[in-house]
Amino acid sequence: MKAAVKKTATEVKKEISANAPKRTGKYRKSWTTKKTKENSHSLEMTVHSKDRYQLAHLLEKGHVVKNGRSRITGKAYGNANAYPHIAPVEDWAKSELPQEVERELS
Repeated sequence: MKAAVKKTATEVKKEISANAPKRTGKYRKSWTTKKTKENSHSLEMTVHSKDRYQLAHLLEKGHVVKNGRSRITGKAYGNANAYPHIAPVEDWAKSELPQEVERELS
């Protein structure tokens, strides 16, 4: 079961990195997996942006641009567009993990 969790976390990291907006590429490369908690019968993995975590929420949900240009869209005012790249992968992982556990157990 732990192998299924590790494999799914790695796949999530790859998908988020592949679908993330690219300007310089630093945000895409910042995604990583981390073992949060492990004991004899469970494993918890976290997928996160190690040094660009502030940017993740702004890109995923969009944000208001005020007094200056948005670094992402270049707009001088209004709202910066949302680039949902985390939520679709999260939804996929929620359905994929049980299937992966079944494959590992069989």
